[in-house]
Amino acid sequence: MQVQSEEKPYDDINVTPMLDLAYVLLVIFIIMTTASVQGIKVNLPKASNTPSLAKPTTKAITIAENGQMYLDAYPVTLTELETRLREYKAVNPDFPVVIKGDAKIQYEKVIDVMDLMGKLDITQLGLVTQKIVK
Repeated sequence: MQVQSEEKPYDDINVTPMLDLAYVLLVIFIIMTTASVQGIKVNLPKASNTPSLAKPTTKAITIAENGQMYLDAYPVTLTELETRLREYKAVNPDFPVVIKGDAKIQYEKVIDVMDLMGKLDITQLGLVTQKIVK
């Protein structure tokens, strides 16, 4: 008489210990992250609600396709542009200016504006271009 053993190969994996380890590591990670973010508590000073005149505000000079110049969004002539830029320079001597010229305008218009920047001694100057997408 032969006894058949009902032994099957062990093919199930017990994932409970792995999940326990994952949860412990997750809790440790959360505690360490929040502890490093909190840092040292200090009493920060309160700022006034009045806008600071020394805060740099970038002025944009746009030259449209028809040659019309704009300071921010307001149309100006070259003499009006000079007057307004002088006023801004009196308040903040180091304010930045960007020039946006349409691709179809005459190059002379951009040079006129850049000459004006040199005449007013505005040194923080940028030219806006479009990124070429290939």
